[in-house]
Amino acid sequence: MIKIAIIGFGTVGRGVAEDLTEKKEYLRKNIGDYKVVAVVDSKGSITGDFDLLKAIEIKISRGSLPKNQNAMEIVENLDFDLLIETTITNIETGEPGLSYIKKALERGIDVITSNKGPLVVAYKELMELTRKNNCRLLFEATVGGAMPVIKFVNNCLAGNEILSIKGILNGTCNYILSRMEKERMPFQQVLAEAQELKIAEADPSYDVNGIDAASKLVIVANALLNIDAKFDDVEITGIREITPEAFDVAMEKGYTIRLIAEAGSNGLIVSPRLIPLQHPLALHGTLNALLIKTDLAGDVVVVGRGAGKRETASAIISDLIELYG
Repeated sequence: MIKIAIIGFGTVGRGVAEDLTEKKEYLRKNIGDYKVVAVVDSKGSITGDFDLLKAIEIKISRGSLPKNQNAMEIVENLDFDLLIETTITNIETGEPGLSYIKKALERGIDVITSNKGPLVVAYKELMELTRKNNCRLLFEATVGGAMPVIKFVNNCLAGNEILSIKGILNGTCNYILSRMEKERMPFQQVLAEAQELKIAEADPSYDVNGIDAASKLVIVANALLNIDAKFDDVEITGIREITPEAFDVAMEKGYTIRLIAEAGSNGLIVSPRLIPLQHPLALHGTLNALLIKTDLAGDVVVVGRGAGKRETASAIISDLIELYG
């Protein structure tokens, strides 16, 4: 019996809980019996023998879980095998998720996370803890949502040397730029529409300033290129200054403009780039994509949905099967 604790019971955490319930028979065939023994948010928790769907209902109706043990008390003391950590991202300190993940790994507990912050801040330290304590940390959901990158490279491209990676790692920016390309609307107007559609956050700076893409690039560079990369290593330019006129000039020459994250011989860079119109990275909408340059397989492109409750939960469930399947 795999005993699971979910810390972070917002949109993603609830999405994982829903999938664990809906796909129970499928998962039991692939990983064996499992049970969620704790769900935790910033205000409280539910532990022990409880109905997972009822926990979701409580969270939605009350806005928080009942006051009970806090997250660190549960990570330190509860008997469980797997931590699914989906708390809010903080790329400056990695907290609070970093402390939860470190404590779990120190106890020899496996961890699956969707939280970019801890991996941006302390990737090397966390990997060392997994080796020292004979456990695993999987993080597919931190990079591309439902776009499979980490496992795809490690499994399907095993034996290849990864020479460079380049791609679109932020769906919000891709939506804005592809709308500007198609309709020649000003940045602020497209951004306002994206906010109305909930594609962009009320404060969109994390996305449009290139911070989100840079965070994902750091994780990918560490995981796939074995670079000891830090956030400060990334040269970042956002998309606020892109104008409809820039697309006029680009399109006349057979190009469009996309926010590209790249790691390779030139370092780590996130910036708007000219992309040929027929290039696989000239995507529209909120899709993410990564072009992986290898020594044996050549160029390989992976495309998928980069965000969303079910998409992110999909990556976490995939990691669960990778761990115990």
